[in-house]
Amino acid sequence: MTISIGSDHAGFAYKEALKAMLVAEGHEVIDVGTHSEERADYPDYGVAAARLVANGTARYGVLVCGSGIGISIAANKVHGIRAANCVTVEMAQLARQHNDANMVAIGQRLVSEVDAKAIVKAFLTTDFEGGRHAQRVEKIHALGEGAPS
Repeated sequence: MTISIGSDHAGFAYKEALKAMLVAEGHEVIDVGTHSEERADYPDYGVAAARLVANGTARYGVLVCGSGIGISIAANKVHGIRAANCVTVEMAQLARQHNDANMVAIGQRLVSEVDAKAIVKAFLTTDFEGGRHAQRVEKIHALGEGAPS
């Protein structure tokens, strides 16, 4: 599976660890940066990773910043993206099951690296339940119709 990944400086260490884990599991990972711990602006990397998911180049995306909040907000500005900021495995599972989230955001300052890896694994291995949730996801998708991406 192809996965986009991006972070700012505050999420760089986890991005690198998550990327290594994903590659080791056999995924193709497209790293949009940042490529160091030098100060970087999270919107640049969140949107770059989100565009790859939105245009179908990547199936899912992984985002990391200090809190996971800013980078997920930026990614959600791209039409078709449903980025969920998750701090527990259960949140990642629910984001997939109920919201058909296609990107997961992690806060490097909020969770351990072990937990970050577990969150990403849960996100990638949990299916969307559809059913009653599908209509709600479609309503979310319709909110961005005609919005630039």
